[in-house]
Amino acid sequence: MGSTTKGLAILGSTGSIGTQTLDIVRTFPHDFVVVGLAARRSHSLLAQQIREFHPAMAYCESREFEREFLDEHRCASCNIDDMASCADVDIMVAATTGDVAIPATFAGIEAGKDIALANKETVVIAGDLVTRAAREHRVSLLPLDSEPNAIWQCLRGEDRTISKLIITASGGAFRDTPLDQLAGVTREQALRHPTWRMGAKITVDSATMMNKAFEVIEAHWLFGVDWDDIDVVIHPQSMIHSMVEFVDGSVKAQISPPDMRLPIQYALFYPRRLHNPAITPFNPLATGALNFDPMDESRYPCFYFALEVARRGGTWPAALCGADDAAVDLFLDGKIGFLEIKEVIADALRDHRNIEEPTLQDALDAAATARQRAASTVEV
Repeated sequence: MGSTTKGLAILGSTGSIGTQTLDIVRTFPHDFVVVGLAARRSHSLLAQQIREFHPAMAYCESREFEREFLDEHRCASCNIDDMASCADVDIMVAATTGDVAIPATFAGIEAGKDIALANKETVVIAGDLVTRAAREHRVSLLPLDSEPNAIWQCLRGEDRTISKLIITASGGAFRDTPLDQLAGVTREQALRHPTWRMGAKITVDSATMMNKAFEVIEAHWLFGVDWDDIDVVIHPQSMIHSMVEFVDGSVKAQISPPDMRLPIQYALFYPRRLHNPAITPFNPLATGALNFDPMDESRYPCFYFALEVARRGGTWPAALCGADDAAVDLFLDGKIGFLEIKEVIADALRDHRNIEEPTLQDALDAAATARQRAASTVEV
């Protein structure tokens, strides 16, 4: 690598964050080299990406794809742990969903790689462990999600005299749906997010606001802020991505149209800011009013339940994450209703045996056990 060229390993390259990360690479081709790409199922898109970016290594769950395609394109097959720790990688982009890439994230940290983190599960399942590992190995956790990235930007240059963090939320697909209609909403309705185009799992999590609870957990660990000093407000326009209130009463906000390329670019180039002609800046005259509303427990019971569980510490957040995975899958498969998601999660956690100071394996096991319990609540 050149002195200013950064080598990237992108885990989850065919998903929403992964493809937009590659958009940034296209815009700034002399600043990045794609060293590795990893995907689980989107073989055709992964093949297109390999043809375009010529990574030295790639991973796909399909052994047949690896045998037939990777050899042809002189691209080495490897596991994601080896990809994350490769000597040519400077930044590992964790853009997967679920906990599959958590061990690879730790492998990257131990190898001295900075981690561009879009995978919420990493911090929810292993927040204390991953932040401690990053400190010990002197690497940076670079938040890619718009809300933690906005907080990070607001804290830049400050001396950490924080009064509170204010995280904004669009409100999800059912922000304006009458409460008495929520029991009958469909999978298709839940996947119509008012602002962002994302994968199915995170879009449903946005509808229940479980996603926002995960972001509170992220903020707690990434920025070292007490639970009681993190607020969430509904902001339908999704222009203000988060705010930081300081002890003198000043409030800093990060404002931009909803475009994930902006936080991704900020993380990859940090501490530099560069002009990107593809990103439209905020225009206050064209935007009009910016509105804020309080959270409503009757509309978003998952959010409040999740934070109550997370505050218990230990392996409770990991179990919460695993149970939510399975509950959302059940909803997407049409086996439970939307309002049953929270009940399935609560039932799965009823017999959880907490470990106060878990190892990474303890946390992953807790997530797996809760996932299995939640999945088994409905007879197939």
